Amino acid sequence: MSNSRLRSRRDAGGGAGAAGRDELVSRSLQSAEHCLGVQDFGTAYAHYLLVLSLAPELKDNVKETFQYTLFRWAEELDALNRIQDLLGCYEQALELFPDDEVICNSMGEHLFRMGFRDEAAGYFHKAVKLNPDFSDAKENFYRVANWLVERWHFIMLNDTKRNTIYNAAIQKAVCLGSRSVLDIGAGTGILSMFAKKAGAHSVYACELSKTMYELACDVVAANKMEAGIKLLHMKSLDIEIPKHIPERVSLVVTETVDAGLFGEGIVESLIHAWEHLLLQPKTKGESCNCEKYGKVIPASAVIFGMAVECAEIRRQHRVGIKDIAGIHLPTNVKFQSPAYSSVDAEETVEPYTTEKMSRVPGGYLALTECFEIMTVDFNNLQELKSLATKKPDKIGIPVIKEGILDAIMVWFVLQLDDEHSLSTSPSEETCWEQAVYPVQDLTDYWIKPGDHVMMEVSCQDCYLRIQSISVLDLECEMDVARSFTQNKDLLSLGNEAELCSALANLQTSKPDAVEQTCVLESTEIALLNNIPYHEGFKMAMSKVLSSLTPEKLYQTMDTQCQNEMNSGTGQSNTVQNIPEPFYVLDVSEGFSILPLIAGTLGQVKPYSSVEKDQHRIALDLISEANHFPKETLEFWLRHVEDESAMLQRPKSDKLWSIIILDVIEPSGLIQQEIMEKAAISRCLLQSGGKIFPQYVLMFGLLVESQTLLEENAVQGTERTLGLNIAPFINQFQVPIRVFLDLSSLPCIPLSKPVELLRLDLMTPYLNTSKREVKVHICKSGRVTAIPFWYHMYLDEEIRLDTSSEASHWKQAAVVLDNPIQVEMGEELVLSVQHHKSNVSITVKQ
Repeated sequence: MSNSRLRSRRDAGGGAGAAGRDELVSRSLQSAEHCLGVQDFGTAYAHYLLVLSLAPELKDNVKETFQYTLFRWAEELDALNRIQDLLGCYEQALELFPDDEVICNSMGEHLFRMGFRDEAAGYFHKAVKLNPDFSDAKENFYRVANWLVERWHFIMLNDTKRNTIYNAAIQKAVCLGSRSVLDIGAGTGILSMFAKKAGAHSVYACELSKTMYELACDVVAANKMEAGIKLLHMKSLDIEIPKHIPERVSLVVTETVDAGLFGEGIVESLIHAWEHLLLQPKTKGESCNCEKYGKVIPASAVIFGMAVECAEIRRQHRVGIKDIAGIHLPTNVKFQSPAYSSVDAEETVEPYTTEKMSRVPGGYLALTECFEIMTVDFNNLQELKSLATKKPDKIGIPVIKEGILDAIMVWFVLQLDDEHSLSTSPSEETCWEQAVYPVQDLTDYWIKPGDHVMMEVSCQDCYLRIQSISVLDLECEMDVARSFTQNKDLLSLGNEAELCSALANLQTSKPDAVEQTCVLESTEIALLNNIPYHEGFKMAMSKVLSSLTPEKLYQTMDTQCQNEMNSGTGQSNTVQNIPEPFYVLDVSEGFSILPLIAGTLGQVKPYSSVEKDQHRIALDLISEANHFPKETLEFWLRHVEDESAMLQRPKSDKLWSIIILDVIEPSGLIQQEIMEKAAISRCLLQSGGKIFPQYVLMFGLLVESQTLLEENAVQGTERTLGLNIAPFINQFQVPIRVFLDLSSLPCIPLSKPVELLRLDLMTPYLNTSKREVKVHICKSGRVTAIPFWYHMYLDEEIRLDTSSEASHWKQAAVVLDNPIQVEMGEELVLSVQHHKSNVSITVKQ
């Protein structure tokens, strides 16, 4: 804004004070503009703050320049790791511009990069609410909505059976006299509303997530119960009497249970509730008014388990091959998934993964009968307290079927009261997944009838832990026992300890001298098990390097001739005879052995972008085992100042022969900023060099899938027993479901696969940001979703399919807001748009 315009706005009657203010504002604006010119963004930002605090009427005039200054200053603070200052600047900016969607979105991006996903998602959601057409905020919001309102909320609210049984148990308890109720971990507030509808006098509900708390407030108000339900935005562990609730309650209702029962802290919260928030429990034999005593719904739980063979779990948690595209994996490098829980683990890590076992690709085989792991009484304070301190129980389960021991699958039955129960068994139609404890670190996984699967079970650090899984071969043990006793001639019972020691050592293998345990994500283990992926890359890299070799040989000979002419003796410097290597950069995400595979292809200098020290040590040990010279593999992050500058020349005067980019996330989405990375990469390639993959084709088909609808949005009020919840939680539905397995997704295909989009990383002029695709309907039905996947072309002949059985990638699907009825023989037109890294697919009506 010009100074003349500023002066013309002076209030003539404002006197010297107004004139002085205007003068200060004018000077500050000039100083801010000068600082911007010399890129002193911090000082410019301070000047703009002063201007806006003194002259709020200038907000509209300086808004865009202020935004630019804020973003540039925030980048500098981020680079300097001055996180508190950065957040402070954004808070100041949002006080000045509380309804600015661009600032909200940028704040979210910084928070997300720092790992504050829930908070970031809140800012993205606010930006979308402020401007529903703001595509950057929408893309950000869709990617993180799972952290804001987790998908299981939709699935659980759609589970009519679960809702009905909880409602019946709460109704019964209230009718019997439990009139004051506390709902721990209220979520949308559905259990609180059941209690209020049942006639409870006082209902309190606590919820830690800010988003869920605000959502519950809206839901309770919409159902006209705000006067009867007091919502608290806090942990139950922080509730105090009478500060937050006036007195102890007679009933606690909760569903703070995960697939492994204890993982959401139910034990800790109920111990606290019994000690501080609940009335004393009724002792046996007493039949007085329930209102005088405390109780909990659910009353108890029984945990069950089963040993299973499951190829899908195996490929995600155990590296099952010794050689990958010519690279030998040595025995002294042990790969483990995060779900592996060692007995002496220092960190508290969730010791299981979760799967909907009824839908796991390839299914599973039961190797043992179902067995009881433990029971827990939630109405017994002493039992709850003893859970964490109790020594692990040792369990031995007989094997009933021959097979490969891949996992212990776990589920439970929640006994809400003496009449109502809920099972999370895979054989039940339920919203629940099962907890899966992958078996790792055995010398032999093959088991048969007569064997026993041994394990130790405990509840530690809020988790059900199943540890020290081993196999006891009774026939073999008896032979050893016989030979042990005969050789020693010790038949007395006094030598049981030595006998047990001998038996315990049967399956113990001696570790190699240098051993590295490398913890990988399950997608990284599945990648190592993906043979076509590594073979494809090896072949494609070999072809590119072969095509470049004649050129390199010519350059080397030319250099040699030049040297001979210069020396005049026909003798050339041997150091200069060594040809320049090919430079190969792998910037794919996570653990990758592609640089090692590149190292087998001749005169190559491969660079790996792995970040974790344990991954670097593992790659070094694999290099050593494959007899690579020590200097072959380089870790690229040691050569660049920060990760954002990863795409640069290998040396000031050199270029890359091959750059490997990660184009598709394991979730099934296109990686963020991939086209920008490809544009930079093209500038860093030598003549004839290539980016891998060179291009990607996206395919999709039309399906009818009730499952996807129910996992994406609450379906009306019927599922929630007449309570109005759907419109509020469905604000957080996202159009794209990720981490799907198309091979086992319950759906009916209504069309054949069609090509939706081409992303060309080498020749960008072939890309289009928008296209229309005609899809022929081959079966009548309701189109509810459009699943999609990719064919990644390393070159014209070598293709990787992200939907194949061997793929470590999952698939994704666009779920339609309103299903479309179609008839066989019709055509449906899809509008496919590509913006940055986001693809949107809509049906053109």
